[in-house]
Amino acid sequence: MNAALPDLRDFDLRALPPGFYEDPYPFYRQLRETSPVRRMPDGSWLLTRYADCERVYKDPKVFSSDKKAEFGPKFGPTPLFEHHTTSLVFNDPPLHTRVRRLILGALTSRAIADMEPGLVTRVGQLLDAMAERTAVDLIEDFASAIPIEIIGNLLGVPHDERGPLREWSLAILGGLEPRLSEAQLARGNAAVTEFLAYLRTLVARRRAEPGDPERDVLTRLIQGEPDGTQLSEAELLHNCIFLLNAGHETTTNLIGNSLVLLHDWPEAREALVANPEHMRSAVEEFLRFESSNQLGNRRALVETEVGGVSLPAGSLITLCIGAANRDPEQFPDPDRLDILRSPNRHLAFGSGAHLCAGHALARLEGRVALTMFLARFPRYCLDGAPTRGGRARFRGFLQVPCRVTG
Repeated sequence: MNAALPDLRDFDLRALPPGFYEDPYPFYRQLRETSPVRRMPDGSWLLTRYADCERVYKDPKVFSSDKKAEFGPKFGPTPLFEHHTTSLVFNDPPLHTRVRRLILGALTSRAIADMEPGLVTRVGQLLDAMAERTAVDLIEDFASAIPIEIIGNLLGVPHDERGPLREWSLAILGGLEPRLSEAQLARGNAAVTEFLAYLRTLVARRRAEPGDPERDVLTRLIQGEPDGTQLSEAELLHNCIFLLNAGHETTTNLIGNSLVLLHDWPEAREALVANPEHMRSAVEEFLRFESSNQLGNRRALVETEVGGVSLPAGSLITLCIGAANRDPEQFPDPDRLDILRSPNRHLAFGSGAHLCAGHALARLEGRVALTMFLARFPRYCLDGAPTRGGRARFRGFLQVPCRVTG
């Protein structure tokens, strides 16, 4: 165990030491080994074992995803509260069921397969542009551009209107951090307000000129189900924000994290360059090793027990995905990057009823982007220290300077 670690008797998600953001895994390991069901200073509970997290994910009757009780004190009556308590991920049935059914109807296996040629074309364009510059930023010039293209296409956002999407996304998702400054709250609320104003114009245009509901998620959300079930205007708009945010941020992190990992683990990079057919397995390991989303949340609806600890009704629970995915009870030698690891039942996309609706699409984006990148730039090297996002919940980079060669 790292002797330099602080005394974790005072560990608090709302007051994390700077070293945590660079490498949280020694902290997670110590917590998992000493107090895997840990009461936080604010009275909430932090789970760091795989079995405990999986159990909570798979029992929605006991553990609720509805965040109104948690987010009310945190956000107050603000745009951030309205957004995060209306989106798919932070709700229970029936809203969760209605929205998820509509989204999955446009994310069938055939629909996702149909996206691959366009994805390949876009990735090729980005690689061509990087080849001309040599010195690039792997996030701005590559990783973040790919999911913006895919989700933008799904919702039919015109290319010349996609400029603000990444900054809106970062500001809104930043509001989910355990502790927020007044500046973060202000940025998040402004981003929701601006995003809603834009979406109202986009929805009005789509109502006037509908797309194909089998391919166009926005048209499908507007039209609703054949039985007449429809979303309210607020539900429609906020779940469009959710789709763009969730589909963009996590996939950006997947691609960026993976390229940094392959730089830091040269044997894995060499193996993938020589055997690109192993990329499907490798993507699963990247998702496990550096999970894009590190924290999830639930609320106990009744008094219950987790990991031998009694939790009262109403308990707020943080599921530490990053810790669960490094649990040696589930993953032998968990701190080793093994691109052929099998089995690999990681929790990067959650589990149970709230399994990420876009997991197949994210996997496709990661596989295509990384395979094509390595084929084009097998000897890429980082050109300076990457800049972390400085967030506990979403683990990724803001900047990764890099030099690429053919």
